[in-house]
Amino acid sequence: MKFRVDRDVLADAVAWAARSLPVRPSVPVLAGLLIEASDEGLVLSTFDYETSARATLTDAQVSDEGQALVSGRLLADICRSLPAKPVDMVLDGPRVSLTCGSARFSLQTMPVEDYPRLPDMPAATGTVPSARFAHAVSQAVTAAGRDDMLPVLTGVRIEIDGSTVSLLATDRFRLSHVELEWDPRTPDTSVAALVPAKVLGDTAKSLTGGGDLTIALAASGTGEGIIGFEGLGAGGVRRTTTRLLDGEFPKVRNLFPPEHLTTATVDKGDLVDSVKRVALVAERNTAVQLAFSNDEGGQLTLDAGSGDEAQASESLHAEIDGEALTTGFNPQFLLDGLTAIDQSSVELAFTQSSKPVVMSGVGDGQDSTFRYLLMPRRLLS
Repeated sequence: MKFRVDRDVLADAVAWAARSLPVRPSVPVLAGLLIEASDEGLVLSTFDYETSARATLTDAQVSDEGQALVSGRLLADICRSLPAKPVDMVLDGPRVSLTCGSARFSLQTMPVEDYPRLPDMPAATGTVPSARFAHAVSQAVTAAGRDDMLPVLTGVRIEIDGSTVSLLATDRFRLSHVELEWDPRTPDTSVAALVPAKVLGDTAKSLTGGGDLTIALAASGTGEGIIGFEGLGAGGVRRTTTRLLDGEFPKVRNLFPPEHLTTATVDKGDLVDSVKRVALVAERNTAVQLAFSNDEGGQLTLDAGSGDEAQASESLHAEIDGEALTTGFNPQFLLDGLTAIDQSSVELAFTQSSKPVVMSGVGDGQDSTFRYLLMPRRLLS
């Protein structure tokens, strides 16, 4: 194996492929990054039996075909530190030598024959603009759970119905829902999958090199139970797959109420700043109180702290439609939902103070497809 490749292209591709390598691999070879050089270019791959990544570099100048398996994290660190000059790599017996300018490294290889075979991509289900998908995913993962004891809630449910893709996530205390249009391979496509939120978020963010992102889905009941993504990156095509989560995602759509008795529209930036200030005196696991009233043409008053401890209060103008009410929320969960909204104003919709609020963006001439439902917290008396 012998090839030459641009330093920036190599460093970016190695970092992308190595991003999901396990910190404590069950077997040593799973910490490896597989390098394959052929007439078609250079392919860099990683796989931990759950998530695979494959970056193809078509501009690499391959002199001798071959393959080698080296430490992925070490190679990523080395490539990141190299000078801005072409990189030459040569397999010499049990070691790989890397030369970039006057810098030279020699890396021990691992047995390629022990490395697991990467899974094949399922058949393409459809395509979506990569930047739009990445943004929708960043909104959806806001409400995904992080408790590995409840693995189903650590996923994002992707529901595909014709030309519409819906993303849903919940950790039992909040719920996110966002929709986007896409181009399905068949117009009557109807399928759903539960994808690990962390993998989905990292993948969507990393495949925004331009153009469309291809989504390839084999749902658990119809095949291998994996989902694949293919998009453009520096130097060529990048492809990643991950296994779907097992289990039944809760039926959460009906948690969004069909009508509301009170709605309040507030400037999002002002509300974010006020929550951050007032929350400074909120004790751990206590709520920030929100009181909506029709006084002075509509007003929202935020309070936190109680008793002999520090207290804070702040009022904002709000357009109130409906009855006055007082409720309270976990301040961090409230901020998470607010910052995920794109528009400059936010609508908070209630059925009653003890029921969840539904938050969505309004204004700026944009239609918001993102909704964030948040359970209230008990207020301290």
